[in-house]
Amino acid sequence: MDFQSSSEFNDAPQMLPPPPGTFVDREELIQHVGDFAVSQGYVVTIKQSKRDRVVVLGCDRGGVYRNRRKPVDESSAESLRRRKTGSRLTNCPFEAVGKKDDGLWKLSIKNGAHNHEPLKDLSEHPSARRFTEREVLLIKEMTEAGLKPRQILKRLRQSNPELLSTPKHVYNVKAKLRQGNVTVRNFKSLRPQKTAVRNNYQSVMEPSWRQRNPPRVPNLIGGRFVDSKSLTSIDVVNPATQLIVSQVPLSTNEEVRAAVFAAKRAFSSWRNTPVTNRQRIMFKFQELIRRDMDKLAMEITSEHGKTLTDAYNDVLRGLEIVEHACGVATLQIGEFVSNISNGVDTYSIREPLGVCAGICSFDFPAMTPLWMFPIAVTCGNTFILKPSEKVPGAAVILAELAVEAGLPNGVLNIVHGTDDIINAICDDDDVKAIALVGPNSDVADIYSRASAKGKRIQCNIGAKNHAVVMPDASIDATLSALVAAGFGGAGQKCMALTTVVYVGSITPWEDKLVEHAKAIKVNAGTESNADLGPVISKQEKERMCRLIQVDTESGAKLLLDGRNILVPGYENGNFIGPTILSDVTVNMECYKEDVFGPVLLCMQAESIDEAIEIVNRNRRGSGASIFTTSAVAARKFQIEIAVGQVGINVPISVQPPFTLFTSSKPCFAGDLNCDGKGGIHFYTQIKTVTQQWKDLPGNVETPTSNSNGESLQLLNS
Repeated sequence: MDFQSSSEFNDAPQMLPPPPGTFVDREELIQHVGDFAVSQGYVVTIKQSKRDRVVVLGCDRGGVYRNRRKPVDESSAESLRRRKTGSRLTNCPFEAVGKKDDGLWKLSIKNGAHNHEPLKDLSEHPSARRFTEREVLLIKEMTEAGLKPRQILKRLRQSNPELLSTPKHVYNVKAKLRQGNVTVRNFKSLRPQKTAVRNNYQSVMEPSWRQRNPPRVPNLIGGRFVDSKSLTSIDVVNPATQLIVSQVPLSTNEEVRAAVFAAKRAFSSWRNTPVTNRQRIMFKFQELIRRDMDKLAMEITSEHGKTLTDAYNDVLRGLEIVEHACGVATLQIGEFVSNISNGVDTYSIREPLGVCAGICSFDFPAMTPLWMFPIAVTCGNTFILKPSEKVPGAAVILAELAVEAGLPNGVLNIVHGTDDIINAICDDDDVKAIALVGPNSDVADIYSRASAKGKRIQCNIGAKNHAVVMPDASIDATLSALVAAGFGGAGQKCMALTTVVYVGSITPWEDKLVEHAKAIKVNAGTESNADLGPVISKQEKERMCRLIQVDTESGAKLLLDGRNILVPGYENGNFIGPTILSDVTVNMECYKEDVFGPVLLCMQAESIDEAIEIVNRNRRGSGASIFTTSAVAARKFQIEIAVGQVGINVPISVQPPFTLFTSSKPCFAGDLNCDGKGGIHFYTQIKTVTQQWKDLPGNVETPTSNSNGESLQLLNS
């Protein structure tokens, strides 16, 4: 085989191969190679691919002819003509190989050499004639309107005068569209710093996870929304209609590792991003949340079942936390002490931890994720979010808005799943901290598993909250507060009021309480007159009905029964109307377990001391309220009650983010809470620096004592 001498290219600018590295997935690896190739003046193409294992990339720019004929003694022009007619272009030897290893893709360069000069003008390459995704969509629309290729091309050039495509290229795209080929591709125009990979076009249609019916919610890994490789999914069902809203993939452990890798890779640059820049992204983020408030509320209602009013409040409470994150810089300020010894100063600074994670419950689909990642990332961390598999939609929308706001790739990642994903997060050594909101049954195992790995962890657990009603309480105001706190959100929230302890006789309160509860309108959350929507699932409804039946048989008095309520037009919905049980004792199942539904338990105590004792004996008490007109009784209650949240003539609620939301053990596990300064402290660590500067060359003595003669050891060993 006779080749042109390689010396022909010795004087040509050297084209470097892309640097090897590790990547989240195959597409990211190809993007990396393609972008680097364009910057060097060559174009890559996929030569070989086994999609889940290996991809081989080559150069789509040959430059050496192989002569099939013997040389003849003739003029140079005739020689060149004959050589071209009897030869073919030899492939460039450049080759890059990507292989999947332990869930990640690793790039190696098999041959970094080229046998041609770099492209001086990228428009010389056929890739430059390809259409953008938007242009292909316009071609489709204009084809349906009856326009011919030349007419289509003329209109496309009005918005893109540099378009190099010809009518033939338009015709080829039209032909594929007429065939109904769902694999019609995105022919990207090749411009500087844009990938030019010949066989790696994306679909003109929606992403694969949106094409499904019902749609399958994507993971967010390394800045890209991608469909999980898992074939197993869980249906997300509308509680009012039983229609499938979407499907949640049970992601693989490899995808968890990929998300953690992406977060770890993004951490070094993100932590060095000025805090003012991080705050600006949060400002933009809160603006986008306000813009898409209706979309978020509708998604929450369709998945969770809560009324639109409750859904809007869910988003608004989360929005308060994003607004709080916009001012996080003032809460990260350290401390400075000057001259602790002669010429020695010391100061402390707060630094991010690294990769953090959040595990969400279903009760607040928007507020719970917003409790976690805005503060964490604004402090300089990167984040892995595991939304509730029952209500994933709001978290995905929030992630889309965060990316739109300018959050860099890998700073926020989402992985869907259940226990296997939680365990993988707990076991990963690169995850430094975990925030968790969830039911009692899950928390103990997660806390112990994460703690055993040395992680910082905070667990906010479902709680049984009490209200103590004194005989002198204002009747109308108290009843309104009890009904709103007990049945709001269908009782499916961690701060819902579950138990009322009446001091003295309960009789004067029973009829009026039932009357107020009966006024609540039960309907689908999307209906304008709805006060109370369905519970999250049929399984939860059956569990609640079982607890009600067990306690009724154990002696509880059923003042109001909402188990058999029928909602016209939504007969298959998971509806339970307001339910009130009286004469409840501490040994009954409804009191010992979290009902987590629209069920209000009524108990009786002879004195305020007995009422306080009932509340304090319950190990799941997160908060308690007292309703009274007596300041003496209120003060006694405030001092003696052993809970983290106390209300006086108001039901307990989630506090504003600039205050400290507290719970008592075992309703909270961990040392640092999620709100106020506690939230900042949870996602940061203190570094103390002691420094000394010597201005004069002759001053070489190191001070070893302060002005009082006390010894001071400096860390100068």
